Amino acid sequence: MSQNTQKDIKTLAYVLRRTNYGEADRILNLITPNGRMTAIAKAARKERSKLAGGIEMFSLIEINIHFGKAEMGLVTGAKMLKYYGNILADFDRMELAALILKKISLVAESLDSEECFGIVNATLPALDRGVQKDLVEAWFWLNYAKLTGEQINLYRDVYGDKLDAEKLYDWNIDEAAFMEKMEGNFDADAIKLMRLMTAADLEVIERVKDIGDKLRPILRVARGINKI
Repeated sequence: MSQNTQKDIKTLAYVLRRTNYGEADRILNLITPNGRMTAIAKAARKERSKLAGGIEMFSLIEINIHFGKAEMGLVTGAKMLKYYGNILADFDRMELAALILKKISLVAESLDSEECFGIVNATLPALDRGVQKDLVEAWFWLNYAKLTGEQINLYRDVYGDKLDAEKLYDWNIDEAAFMEKMEGNFDADAIKLMRLMTAADLEVIERVKDIGDKLRPILRVARGINKI
């Protein structure tokens, strides 16, 4: 989003990162439906600050920002809409949530896409309401790979042949494609689930039954695609 002209905006946002600045200010890196924005919240660290409660991490917020001639915007108002505090009660979930925000912050620097906001807006609520962590992580990595332009071939094997529903496969990380293997971890149902994960909202995936035994190999592949 261009920040060269003076304007006042109101938008939904998640705080990707907060940096203390000066004696009482905070610099906010935000992800919004219109991309990444940077703004300063004046006096936000003061005890009676009206902004402090509206710029919490792991929260969906509504924020007002004034953009003048400076590159950085000025926060003129902020309101918390939803606080996903349950994430903080589980270290593993908190760690994953922090990683998601970090990764989205990095890719959003060069990609102004509503998909960045959509990924955060799907994963944080899911982690908060107790959706299986491995499922959230697998969905995140598969969609993050798609967001960053990584090629995920879920329809043809390493030789270019169509995947056969009667065969078993394993993932070849070097070729970023499946390879037939007699005792492979991926049957037709597992591959269909991966396709669905790259095409459907996380809330849709949550409703799919009997996916527990398929998650571990899918998560391993999803991490491998992103070199995790």
